[in-house]
Amino acid sequence: MLTKHTHNGLDVDQRESPDSDPERALALSYAYAASRPALAALFALDDALAQVLRTTREPMVGQMRLTWWHGALAALDSAPPPAQPVLQMLAAEVLPHGVAGAALTPIVEGWEELLAAEISPEDIARYARGRGTLFAVAGALLGGDDPVREAGEGWALVDLAWHSREPEVAALARELARPMLEAATARRWSRAGRALGVLAHLALADLTLDPTAPRVRGSPGRVWRALRHRLTGR
Repeated sequence: MLTKHTHNGLDVDQRESPDSDPERALALSYAYAASRPALAALFALDDALAQVLRTTREPMVGQMRLTWWHGALAALDSAPPPAQPVLQMLAAEVLPHGVAGAALTPIVEGWEELLAAEISPEDIARYARGRGTLFAVAGALLGGDDPVREAGEGWALVDLAWHSREPEVAALARELARPMLEAATARRWSRAGRALGVLAHLALADLTLDPTAPRVRGSPGRVWRALRHRLTGR
């Protein structure tokens, strides 16, 4: 085991508001217009699951809330969505593309790994595989033959590293993320997939930053790196 945590299994720092993340907005703009609503809905789901961990003090309560999401996603395949904005977005924008609600449940399962009182390296790897499903589903929606699995898992691990208060967890997440992101960014991305590719490139750039300093989004150097990827796929 890496470490024992208090309350919810992982102390998570306050996350940046997705609405104020200029790099997320930039990445979404790289997708074809017809695909942007579906991509936005998938990230909205991830944000909602992150909010569960950020606001839950007791692991059992967090587990109950994530279990509700798991069941609600699976139920989209057989019933209209309830009056919940994210589920309604998914039903309107993602499921019509042939994505089953049940195909999104591994994202919930990935987040569940962070509720454990003791988090092992295997838990972190399972978290990355589960949350990385976001990129796998998005990649299938966007089209192209891109390394979305490596990109998604690496992106998820870097995000974990930045928001964990546990140095051992953060260090291992960065260690696991690097080879995945290096593999994902070594290839030229298709025009359709560059909305995800740019997030992989920016996550790799995050690994060069001082982990004790705040992450600055939308700096000129990062915007230039994103523009290069948009133009070249590299």
